Amino acid sequence: MVSQIRNNKHCQCPVEATLEVIGGKWKPIILWQLRTEKLRFSGLQQSMQGISPKMLTKQLRELEEDGLILREIYPEIPPRVEYSLTEFGKTVLPVLDALCKWGIEYLGRECLLDDQSLSDRS
Repeated sequence: MVSQIRNNKHCQCPVEATLEVIGGKWKPIILWQLRTEKLRFSGLQQSMQGISPKMLTKQLRELEEDGLILREIYPEIPPRVEYSLTEFGKTVLPVLDALCKWGIEYLGRECLLDDQSLSDRS
């Protein structure tokens, strides 16, 4: 298989390249939060329990560098910054939608398995 280098990242296959850009704990959630509206930093942080400001900043910068999100600074006092998906960023939404559907099925399966193990114990 031919390996590719993009943005100083060495990837062996397309799946690896995809995970390099949107993988991890927080990036998919950030993208999911931005799918329907622009959000400010505080709005993102409030909707993502457990993420530190430092980690959110890091993830937002990486997504911006990869061209998936746009950071808009408004010349106001105090300055207002909003994040939104770029047109290219919107192309990842079908992938996230598929992950969401799979997650729903998985959670339903886990609930069924839990129910079965409870009834097996009775």
